[in-house]
Amino acid sequence: MAGRDHGGDLDRARTLHGGTDWIDLSTGINPRPYPMPEIPPAALAALPTSEEIMALEAAAAAACGTVTGVVALSGAQAAIQLVPRLREAGHAAVLSPSYNEHAASLRAHGWCVAEARDLAAMEGADLAVVVNPNNPDGRAWAPEVLADLAGRVGLLVVDESFADPHPEVSLCPRLRDLGETALVLRSFGKFYGLAGLRLGFAIGGARTLALLRDLAGPWAVSGPAIVAGRAALGDHAWRTATTRRLFRAAARLDALADSAGWSLVGGTALFRTYETGDGFAVRDRLAVGRIWTRAFPYSRGWLRLGLPGSEDAWLRLERALACGRE
Repeated sequence: MAGRDHGGDLDRARTLHGGTDWIDLSTGINPRPYPMPEIPPAALAALPTSEEIMALEAAAAAACGTVTGVVALSGAQAAIQLVPRLREAGHAAVLSPSYNEHAASLRAHGWCVAEARDLAAMEGADLAVVVNPNNPDGRAWAPEVLADLAGRVGLLVVDESFADPHPEVSLCPRLRDLGETALVLRSFGKFYGLAGLRLGFAIGGARTLALLRDLAGPWAVSGPAIVAGRAALGDHAWRTATTRRLFRAAARLDALADSAGWSLVGGTALFRTYETGDGFAVRDRLAVGRIWTRAFPYSRGWLRLGLPGSEDAWLRLERALACGRE
């Protein structure tokens, strides 16, 4: 991952600007995580059993609204690293701009990658990748549109890492009818706010998942991840309350951005991207107040912000934006 630009790089912020009391808004991770359940000693002392992994995958299938197979992995990133090995290297199309690990991983495994600007440009690719909703601009495509695209490419990979609060865009309920033509990747850590647990899922056709499971090897997820994942995925009340809270927070962030004179590019309930005029200058100005955000080398004006996790963090952001207007 060296040399590829990502959020969550607080080490860089500290190196550039010093200080320790940072508010990290450079990611799209829920800042108020699911409360970790008690981890039984056996989950740490023993290797996960097949039965435990199957129970976790069943909980993920229910939460995603699918009746197709699921493979648990150590984060959606683990799946991204394995996707290039699911098919013989050929021509891939990645809907861009988007999360840069997709194209980078494919290229590292010998794929010829085209960065497509719309779905029509992806037709005929041996493998196509769509992030839905997209990171960082929040573009989203209806599941029926993506299901149609799946019939026009060799394998359609849909990264739904930010789809939990947006179930209406998910392709998961349609996967049974798509067979081996589509694979959905889901993150656990973003919506549930437990990114350090390293848990994610791949959902798709039986043959594709069998190969993916073989490539991932035994014990692809840890005992603590299984315990926490099963508890969180089955907690429907927390999921509903959290989704509502995230939408309220996103609206509050939009109001702050509007007061700063920024215009909304797009986003999800977990992050917002704005046109600021000069994203790098604004990022550095906010960094003076120990607030770290995300700018993008391919769009000078864009700035992406995650959601503050406490009232104190909200007030610090408000003060930093007010200073910028003075």
